[in-house]
Amino acid sequence: MTSESNALERIFWIFGSLIVIVYALIPVAWILSLSLKPPADLNDRRFIPNSITFEHYRAIFQDLQFPHALWNSLGIAFLSTLLAVVLGAMAAYAIVRLDFPGKRVVLAGALAIAMFPPISIIGPLFEMWRAIGLFDTWPGLMLPYMTFTLPLSIWTLSAFFRDVPWDLEKAARIDGATRLQAFTHVIAPIAAPGAVAAGLLIFIFAWNDFLFAISLTSTNKARTVPVAIAFFTGSSRFELPTGSIAAASVVVTAPIILLVLIFQRWLVTGLTAGAIKG
Repeated sequence: MTSESNALERIFWIFGSLIVIVYALIPVAWILSLSLKPPADLNDRRFIPNSITFEHYRAIFQDLQFPHALWNSLGIAFLSTLLAVVLGAMAAYAIVRLDFPGKRVVLAGALAIAMFPPISIIGPLFEMWRAIGLFDTWPGLMLPYMTFTLPLSIWTLSAFFRDVPWDLEKAARIDGATRLQAFTHVIAPIAAPGAVAAGLLIFIFAWNDFLFAISLTSTNKARTVPVAIAFFTGSSRFELPTGSIAAASVVVTAPIILLVLIFQRWLVTGLTAGAIKG
């Protein structure tokens, strides 16, 4: 390949990347602009605000439901992620480490469950949760989240455990470590990129969920942010809460962007390894 073709290829990829980045960031910048505009300027169609105000941010945190919803989203997403990663790591370790018939079928079944359409189980879950008292509770949302994210965690982590040199575990056992100590101190750190990738995917799934949250909650006890935004109202029946919705969207999006930036290297490593080794 000549130097001229290399330069053309580089220009193509740079130009293409810029188009994708601009295309992805324009909606985010527009929402940020709306959240900073005074109420009187919300319909002026200007991309850059004439003046900046934080009135909408103060309004959403003075609203009774938004702080509750933010706390519910944080708690439910964090606990769902923690349980799915811990249980998924132990299950993936056992599946890879033990030799039993049907191992591939188990992994394929886990992947199939992760791809199952959530809408198909909403009806039975609604009736069941009301009957056993899980409706409008944190566990009532965490259990369906884990139904879909635990198989994904098992699938992702099993790809990492397959390449772990098991001689390290044998060496730790010879040095006196128990099987649990060998797993937590030697094997788990090697699979840390996979755990981070799986954890981020699970957290984003739970954080963004709208279907389960609106179907299985009815009050501020367990209602999460995506549903709370849908219940925003203006100061009068003739006013749309555009500024409040934009401010809440920025507050909800910021933690996800921050997490992805912090764990970018591990996330890319985990997703790439899972895609290749899976």
